[in-house]
Amino acid sequence: MSAEPITTFESSLDEVGVELVRTTSDQFESTLPPLLDAPAVGTPLPFENVSLPDTVATDPTVQELEAAETGVTAAGYGIADYGSVIVQGGPDGEEPVSLYADEHVAVVAASDVLPDMDATFDRLAEDVRSGAGQAVIATGPSATADMGALVKGAHGPMEVTVVLLEDR
Repeated sequence: MSAEPITTFESSLDEVGVELVRTTSDQFESTLPPLLDAPAVGTPLPFENVSLPDTVATDPTVQELEAAETGVTAAGYGIADYGSVIVQGGPDGEEPVSLYADEHVAVVAASDVLPDMDATFDRLAEDVRSGAGQAVIATGPSATADMGALVKGAHGPMEVTVVLLEDR
């Protein structure tokens, strides 16, 4: 894979106030814990030999979800020129885990960083045709200025961190 989409992704994430943490599958186990504020909830990660620590509730109750400080999900893919991640919905509860906690940690494979919206729409179309069309496009922390001053965390997390698996 060309380094260009990753470089653009990193720059775009920075522009929307999102930290990018680069790691490998072998280093993931030591990379993730410092990014977590307890209590943390998450969904199982679809990457071979990459999993969440036991301190992260992966089948959270409603009470655990509401109390969570950090939510960890896989991102189906990233959009380089927007600094966005696609959180694909499913039976594991990816959407609520990504939205309820004050901080969302999205884990994405470097090979799944797409260069632009055209490539993203093509991929979303493939997902819809395969029956997996439920997805949220998330760009940075939630924010609104509907009632005046900018308020972060109004409709989702106040902080977002993307963990990039460079060897995937």
